[in-house]
Amino acid sequence: MTLFAAVSFAALLAGCARAPQPVHFFAEGKPPRLSDWHLVEARDGRLAPNADVVPYDLNTPLFSDYAHKFRTVWMPKGAPAKYDAEGPFDFPVGTVLSKTFYYPRAANEARASKAVARTYDTADDFAAGSGNAALDLSKVRLIETRLLVRREQGWEAIPYVWNAAQTEAELARTGDAIPLELVDDQNQHEGFTYVVPNENQCAGCHVANVKAKRLEPLGPKARHLNREYAYADGKREQLASWSEKGYLSGVPAADVPRDADWHDPAQPLDTRARAYLDVNCSQCHSPTGPANTTALDLRSAATDLRRLGVCKPPVAAGRGTGDRLLDIVPGKPDESILLYRMLSDEPGVMMPEMGRDTTHREGVDLIRQWIAAMPGSCGA
Repeated sequence: MTLFAAVSFAALLAGCARAPQPVHFFAEGKPPRLSDWHLVEARDGRLAPNADVVPYDLNTPLFSDYAHKFRTVWMPKGAPAKYDAEGPFDFPVGTVLSKTFYYPRAANEARASKAVARTYDTADDFAAGSGNAALDLSKVRLIETRLLVRREQGWEAIPYVWNAAQTEAELARTGDAIPLELVDDQNQHEGFTYVVPNENQCAGCHVANVKAKRLEPLGPKARHLNREYAYADGKREQLASWSEKGYLSGVPAADVPRDADWHDPAQPLDTRARAYLDVNCSQCHSPTGPANTTALDLRSAATDLRRLGVCKPPVAAGRGTGDRLLDIVPGKPDESILLYRMLSDEPGVMMPEMGRDTTHREGVDLIRQWIAAMPGSCGA
């Protein structure tokens, strides 16, 4: 073999080694590494999805200690999900949803520092030229990636935690606790513990129907997904893109519900607050949820003000009320149990009960404004 041929052959082998393998769906078991699935991989300074792994986002996301989230979906070819106007889509066996929790790195902090930025700005999170389709690992710190896998017996949650080198995420069946510090624009530091839930704790949110007792996705619903996404080749409507990709069938031409963006002040206060409560609370507080005995219905489509909490006494009194008498008192946020529990970070009092170690200041401000603007009173 000539020297030129040997070099060419070596280059060809190197190129093959670098090429990502296709997505590997595991019908059973829990692989020890996230990379075993070939869904999203840390490569060349990016966290990027594999071929046919589609990134997506929600109009209003669940609050998780100010973490940013990179979501993806993958499905086997020829088996699209079926559209549903209210609940989660009917996904085929073989679907894998991933959600990577990460933080922008705090300015002027060493790479190994616990400090992460408390910001909503995602402009620097993504690699140049990728749209919102690949994270720039020089700008962000990866924390965990959760998989929700649709197997024959139903959905299964599998958590992975990223190593310090940011090269691999490893199976964390018992969860994890990671000390971090949020740093805001004024360089104020707030220490907290980021908690990765164990496998059993996933059911606390993802079993949204207590009779069925099955895990189900929470984010991929029509009202959350009905928005544009900045793909690598430009912005497009997500539901249309999923349909064109063969990932979704049955989307109607009109009347698709859409939740508001809670953080957009140009949108009406009421729709923003209702969207916020929907995504953060309605998985439990709905007619079928595990908190249905409270008679609270916090879905954005709910219309009964009493079940929304307006002038409604709590079903069970206790320290969770903060000695307040009603869930929501129109015009009086500080007399409302709902706001009191959102402000708290005390176990047994705070709401939501899990998924946060900090108080969502901006979310509290939104609900405070919403209650303060409510007309009427709870007089006899």
